[in-house]
Amino acid sequence: MSSLNSTDGPAPEVREGSPAPDFTLRDQFGQDVTLSSFVGQKAVALIFFPWAFSNVCTSEMNGIRDRLDEFLTFDTEVLAISTDPTYSLRVFADTDGLNFPLLSDFWPHGKVAAAYGVFDDDLGVARRSSFVLDKDGIVRWVVHNQLPDGRDLGDHLAHLHQLA
Repeated sequence: MSSLNSTDGPAPEVREGSPAPDFTLRDQFGQDVTLSSFVGQKAVALIFFPWAFSNVCTSEMNGIRDRLDEFLTFDTEVLAISTDPTYSLRVFADTDGLNFPLLSDFWPHGKVAAAYGVFDDDLGVARRSSFVLDKDGIVRWVVHNQLPDGRDLGDHLAHLHQLA
């Protein structure tokens, strides 16, 4: 795992201890999902990923699918966010049996990723970043990976367990 450095663009604006910016995005079924709807009810793992169907993203999303019961044990919602259009995310979910929300940050393109400081202007995609939010909507953990480096889902689960 690598962290972002100065050559990767601006530092993330959303940091540990800060309130998570609210948003409403459509999932792979065209249904609106609003982040603030989970406040007071569930912790949230926000998983920004650059490209549906790419090798690393497919591996990560399949890893989440395979361990979804572990994520849900902590009364957590997993929201994966990409700048891909809703229709692409639907085919991606159907192809790989992804049974958790894949949210489209397609239009305005990358607005939510930019609000979290993880939009790559040069590539036009979200960086490979994760944010763990507590039940009050406060960011409790942030991790950024270089595009070719997959996430350690065990680290994500450990941080979610601390909030349980």
